[in-house]
Amino acid sequence: MTAEAGRGALHTTSVGTEGPRVAFLHGLFGQGRNWTQVAKAVSGPDGTGARCLLVDLPDHGRSPWSEVFSYESYADRVAEALEAAAPGERWVVVGHSLGGKVSMVLALTHPELVASLVVVDIAPKDYGDLDRFRGYIDEMRALPLAELTSRADAEARFDEPDPGVKSFLLQNLRRAGTAWSWQANLDLIAADAERGRDSNIADFPVLQADPWEGPVVWLVGSESGYVKDDDVTRMRDLFPRTRLVTVNGAGHWVHTDSPAVVTETVRRVVRSVRSG
Repeated sequence: MTAEAGRGALHTTSVGTEGPRVAFLHGLFGQGRNWTQVAKAVSGPDGTGARCLLVDLPDHGRSPWSEVFSYESYADRVAEALEAAAPGERWVVVGHSLGGKVSMVLALTHPELVASLVVVDIAPKDYGDLDRFRGYIDEMRALPLAELTSRADAEARFDEPDPGVKSFLLQNLRRAGTAWSWQANLDLIAADAERGRDSNIADFPVLQADPWEGPVVWLVGSESGYVKDDDVTRMRDLFPRTRLVTVNGAGHWVHTDSPAVVTETVRRVVRSVRSG
């Protein structure tokens, strides 16, 4: 039995009007709109032509919250969103980090929905803990929401030296009237981080599922460190048709550091689906 992510439809945004279906899944603290640039390039007149769906995962963006984190539940909710958007159709699924793990679980548990995968800078393994995110979590929880007067005030109070990271995290800050709140389910993520090496988010589930035999492009940032040489065996055990592509000069946020490379990769995958 898996934990049930908050009910109600996931928030999605559509980009493009014709062509193969492409779903984009974001990483931890992200939102579907993080993929807007790539989706517009893929679906627009200079792209291959695709119907893209930007998905806010549970506990993120404008999607419902859940009480316990579960990759299987996240994948089930994404499956519902894809089926609702295009009944009976198969999708190219592009997932980064957290969304990359969700995309892999989706392919393993709902293989009929997936035509091809693009997995961005994550491996199907247990990363041990969320220590790399603890500073972000602590700073977000420390922001005095009741005292904020403006977004500029929030930016001034938020103690993160990297302007890109600061902007990324503060996109989760929502204002309704004079009240500020976090769109991301910060309490759930913080509670999972406090589990240390028992973190569900850092882990990858053991599934009673056959390997997924469809094509996978595995994009890895050369400067990231999230994917190691010994991860390749496990990846190919689960996804035998994996093609590893290292993106030179890119860190963990490959689609931000090298959007042209990621865009062209997705275009080629869409072309192969269209021709196949």
